[in-house]
Amino acid sequence: MSVDMSKHFSTSALIRFTLPTIAMMIFTSCYTIVDGFFVSNYAGKTALAAVNLIFPAVMILASVGMMIGTGGSALVAKTLGEGDRPRARRHFSLLVIFAFAVGSVLSLGGWFFMEPTATMLGATPGSQMHHDATLYGRMMMISMPFFILQYAFQSFFVTAGKPKYGFLVIVAAGVANILLDFLFVGVFGWGLPGAALATNIGELIGGGIPLVYFARKRSTHLYFVRPHLRWPVIGKACANGSSEMVTNIAMSLVGILYNWQLLRFIGEDGVAAYGVIMYTVMIFSAVFMGYSVGTSPLMSFQYGAQNHTEMHSLLWKSLGIIGVASIVMFLLGQWLAAPLSAIFVSYDAALLELTVSAYKLYALCFLFMGFAMYASAFFTALNNGLVSALISFLRTLVFQVAAVIVLPMLFGIDGIWLSVTVGDGLTCLVAATFMIALSGRYGYRKRGLSPKAQARLAAKEQA
Repeated sequence: MSVDMSKHFSTSALIRFTLPTIAMMIFTSCYTIVDGFFVSNYAGKTALAAVNLIFPAVMILASVGMMIGTGGSALVAKTLGEGDRPRARRHFSLLVIFAFAVGSVLSLGGWFFMEPTATMLGATPGSQMHHDATLYGRMMMISMPFFILQYAFQSFFVTAGKPKYGFLVIVAAGVANILLDFLFVGVFGWGLPGAALATNIGELIGGGIPLVYFARKRSTHLYFVRPHLRWPVIGKACANGSSEMVTNIAMSLVGILYNWQLLRFIGEDGVAAYGVIMYTVMIFSAVFMGYSVGTSPLMSFQYGAQNHTEMHSLLWKSLGIIGVASIVMFLLGQWLAAPLSAIFVSYDAALLELTVSAYKLYALCFLFMGFAMYASAFFTALNNGLVSALISFLRTLVFQVAAVIVLPMLFGIDGIWLSVTVGDGLTCLVAATFMIALSGRYGYRKRGLSPKAQARLAAKEQA
């Protein structure tokens, strides 16, 4: 049974509604985390550094799925809120087809350009690191169309009122990846190719099962129908979700810049330490991202219905939840820095010490990360892709890039680890300014229904 997005959500109900989406994001992160664990412990730190070097390039391509999913969900949910389900289904079907088509093109291009990409990212041609990075990146291209679909369906399952189904799909994909990593890498000893193959199969499950579900299931208000090719719909969805794509691309570019700086200051150990931090930080950021993605369709629905009371309620409840979660995440980051790092690099005492020290500094960003992510998703939900993209652009391509370049000049290695915290802190100031300035335009500081919504409700009751 689909969840009724028009109802009032208490704080506990809001948390319960978003938990499956949060879990989806966490299990999606497991692909990289599990790969990192097995690659590090069975193939060594050079292979680990190679995966960390090439993975940002892979994620730049996969970010298309996040763009189509979040932007498309905002558009589809708004259409549902306006009461036009047939049109919402056509939009949904068109966007899924578009996502798979784009993913196929990117997969082919990525395969042919992976070797020069590894060189551009800093791997020396002919080195073992260059070979490993190229191999892993090319194998990731095999399942890229389904990886993009998996990202898109994470949002569409929420919009369909079926977040638990989305969670179950990701659990199936994540468990398959974990078990196959153990089998291919730990038992068969296939090393890096085995880890990549396990991820391929997990992504095929994560992107393929939803195709079957929405093709056959009719108990939800979203399912596949014959779409109409409407380029404005595709354009609007991409514009809405551009901030999420900008965020993912920019995070990948920042990751590339981190690797450059770390190779310059420390060498391969720095890249390996950063990779370990990013593996575990993925879990923390997945909680914030999952909550933001999970609540966005609710905000889009109420925006379409012009229910200012519920918009106001959703916003303030979300800010409170994120505030508490941010403090908890920071404390956990300090407490778990050593045991989490030891999971990946306990075999190298010097590398472990470097990773733990860096982790405790990096964890300061958890105090600001949640609000920065939510603010961008909030404006995506309101179908304001421009403001959402601007927040994301400033957060990563301006503030974080500037910080990772300037801070090492002032504080050395510590400046690199503090760069994300500075970038997210400045982003929070910008995002808060936008939220205050645009509150009157979208009505989330008001109470009640808009006049247009009241007239629509009266007409519906008379009919």
